[in-house]
Amino acid sequence: MEILITGERKEIYFLIKSFLEKKHNITYIGNDFQLCQRIAKSYEECNVIYGNPTNINLLEESEVFSAEVVIALGESDSDNLIICQIMKKLYPVEKTLSIVNDPKNISIFKELGVDTVVSSANTIFSIIEKKISLEKINSIVNMEEERASILEFLVESDNNIIGKKIVSLALPLNSLIGCIIRKNKAIIPRGKTSIEPYDKLIIITLDEEKEDVITILRGGSLI
Repeated sequence: MEILITGERKEIYFLIKSFLEKKHNITYIGNDFQLCQRIAKSYEECNVIYGNPTNINLLEESEVFSAEVVIALGESDSDNLIICQIMKKLYPVEKTLSIVNDPKNISIFKELGVDTVVSSANTIFSIIEKKISLEKINSIVNMEEERASILEFLVESDNNIIGKKIVSLALPLNSLIGCIIRKNKAIIPRGKTSIEPYDKLIIITLDEEKEDVITILRGGSLI
């Protein structure tokens, strides 16, 4: 996977190291010269570019148009939003993921087309590290100091949970489907409500149960 990472957060090192170990191709763009030097020295396989990632000319010169995923980890929400929008509108990037520093901006980012908006850089890594389909999971928003999360999950036509009643999914004790978006209508589900193709499930779950919830929703088993 071709991944473009921007920003200056401490999680940058962890992300780059982990993605390289998984044989992803990484390009990092940042405007902190010393940080760029340290990353380049630590990870020779990473393509490191010094400059402002919101500069279109720099992006053109850097040939980042092959990126499949863009991860914006800057301290400025506005810069993160700009880089995601540039890559969406000018390049055929599949998915944009951004961290937000002000939780009030989460809805704005989503309305303006950022695919995944989170309040924790570690959550961004978790999405890709666990090989969760970026097409199926649109956004994971951490809340209450990262103890609980709201998860949106799109049920595609080949998912074997289709036709099953919610009660039969056997979700973890502290997880529940709070709403289903079906054909642009909101449904408050009951235990006997059945899952249909292309339902968007809105789940509330504790962070420690998130992985189990995702496994179940993907049609897997915890046993």
